Amino acid sequence: MQELPDAGCYAAPARTQQTLAIRFTGSGSEYFRIWIVNLLLTLLTLSLYLPFAKVRRLRYFYANTRVGDQALSFHGRPWPMFRGYLLLLTLAGAYGLAGHFSPLAGLIAYLLLCAIWPALWRAGMQFRMGNTRWRGLRLRFDGDLIGAYLAVAPIYLPGILVMVGAFISGPDHASEDLGVGGTVLFAGMGLMVLLAPYFMASIKRYQHGGYGYADQRATLDVGVGRFYMLVLKGLLVSLLPMIVAGALAAGVVALVQPSKQLMPVAIGFGVLLGYLLYFMMIGPYFAARLQNLVWNGTRSERLQFTSQLKFRSLLILTVCNWLLTALTLSLYRPFAAIKTARLRLEAVHLVVGGDVEAWQAQLSAEANDASGDAAGDFFGLDMGL
Repeated sequence: MQELPDAGCYAAPARTQQTLAIRFTGSGSEYFRIWIVNLLLTLLTLSLYLPFAKVRRLRYFYANTRVGDQALSFHGRPWPMFRGYLLLLTLAGAYGLAGHFSPLAGLIAYLLLCAIWPALWRAGMQFRMGNTRWRGLRLRFDGDLIGAYLAVAPIYLPGILVMVGAFISGPDHASEDLGVGGTVLFAGMGLMVLLAPYFMASIKRYQHGGYGYADQRATLDVGVGRFYMLVLKGLLVSLLPMIVAGALAAGVVALVQPSKQLMPVAIGFGVLLGYLLYFMMIGPYFAARLQNLVWNGTRSERLQFTSQLKFRSLLILTVCNWLLTALTLSLYRPFAAIKTARLRLEAVHLVVGGDVEAWQAQLSAEANDASGDAAGDFFGLDMGL
């Protein structure tokens, strides 16, 4: 790997680049106690405890994530996140209530939600990054508001077409409108499928291009075509579980063919098996390939990430986690979360050019002024990045 270029803006001269390994030291037994308390309190409070549970979970995972010899830390407070959670519940409730009264009201509520969602999404990233620290310096998110709207634009147009088409084809409209509504609906769905990889690339470019630490700001150097190739390969991989399930179902059908009563059972077995195999394979495939794609392309002047997450390792772990979670009636979930986090995090390394100890945070008024993150800090929005 080539040495990272010298930014020319550091107090200390550049040294030989160093690779910092990421280690995750979390324990399943420790996290189980946090998880079970969070689960019980969330159920007892009808989900109102969820923001407090999220803070406890984030603090535990961050404190056990060590980049080099220093752990991350999360300093977000639960009460701002609680206000943000109430805001999201209010928006979701208003949308559901409007759709219950009339399709037009539902369409208007959907358009209003689309209008404000990018701003809320950006505020959530500001909150999460602004409350994360490494080596005593806070991370930040520098993506602007216009960029947030441009990032979601590839999915907004087909989404609006789908909603408009469904509205025109609704039960309150004349039958002659069904052709127009159906055309608009299917056009929106077709565009949504065609633009899905472009939307994925747009989202990741905005996210990773806004990450900042000290005087470094990251960029994502990955072409849109690689996202289309990822989706295409994922579709090909998704055929494998269907073929396996179909072959097994055909074998079972051949065995039980004399008994017509067992035929529906055999067919149901094949469908269920295919469904399980599909999600067991497609989820780990996309998770592994997408992580490697975006993090290998994320770099700044003196920082560069590498990710070598193996699909086979994640697939085997996922299958084991699913089986043990089912056998323990979901009690294995915290152990599964710990093992998955360890595998995914420890596949990533951070390549640093120069001396990390010599880095200084930006001391300009804009960087230190919390008013720039007012929306994220006040509402505590956290979209689960």
